[in-house]
Amino acid sequence: MPAISEQDGESLGLESRQLPRHIAIIMDGNGRWASRRGFPRIEGHRQGVNSVRTVVEESTRLGIEQLTLYCLSSENWKRPALELNLLMQLLKKFVIGEREEIMRQNIRFTTIGRRTDLPQDVLIEVDKTINESQENSGMQLCLALNYGSRSEIVDAVQSIVSEVEQGNLKKEEITEEVISAHLYTAGMVDPDLVIRTAGEMRVSNFLLWQISYAELWVTETYWPDFAVSDFWQALRDFAARDRRFGGLKG
Repeated sequence: MPAISEQDGESLGLESRQLPRHIAIIMDGNGRWASRRGFPRIEGHRQGVNSVRTVVEESTRLGIEQLTLYCLSSENWKRPALELNLLMQLLKKFVIGEREEIMRQNIRFTTIGRRTDLPQDVLIEVDKTINESQENSGMQLCLALNYGSRSEIVDAVQSIVSEVEQGNLKKEEITEEVISAHLYTAGMVDPDLVIRTAGEMRVSNFLLWQISYAELWVTETYWPDFAVSDFWQALRDFAARDRRFGGLKG
C-alpha cells in the first residue's frame, strides 16, 4: 500500500499499515436527509454525490487500495418509477462528469452487479469509463449497481455447476477460493471495513460472502452529511480494533 505522507499521517494520526486495504460503504439516508428538509428524495441523492467525491478523494489520498460503494441494490427497483429514472440519469451524469477526475487521480473504475436491468445509455457511459481507466494503477473504485449478494452467490453456484458438468472442474475441487473466483468481486481482496450511514444495523444483502471477517462501523449521520471527519473517525476506530479472525487474542 502506498505510504501516507508525513502531513497526512499527522492529520489522521495513523500509519499506512493501520489502514484497511478495502473499504465498502452502504450509503444510506439520502431520502431521509431530503425529507427532513422538505426536499424531493432525488435531492438527497444529488447531495450524496458530493459525499462520494469526498470519500473517493480522501481514500485516494490515503492510499486505500479498493473502495466499493453500494449505489443501487437489486431491491431498489421497487421504488417509484420517477425516482428510479432520476437515479439513472444522476448515475449517468456522475460517470460522465467524473471521468476526467478518475483519470487524473489514476483510479481504476469497475462495477459489480447484474447489468441487464440498467438502461442502455447508462451502460454505454459506464463501460466507457471502465475501458478508459482499466490500465490505471491507483485505487480501484467499484460501484455496486443492481447488486444483490444472494443473486451474486446464485450466479456463482450456477457457473461452478456448469464447469463441473462440462468436466472442467471436479466436485471435490470446489473450495472457498474457487467460489470467491466466481463472484462478481473476483480478483478483489475482501473488505476489511464496512461503513454504513444513517444508523441502520443491518448489511442489506451487501457482499455477504466477502464481509465474513470485516469490521462494521455504523454512524447516525446521513450520507449527504458524511464528511472527512466522519471518514477519519471510522478509520481510527478500525485501527483500534483487535482483529482476530476467529482466533484468540495474541
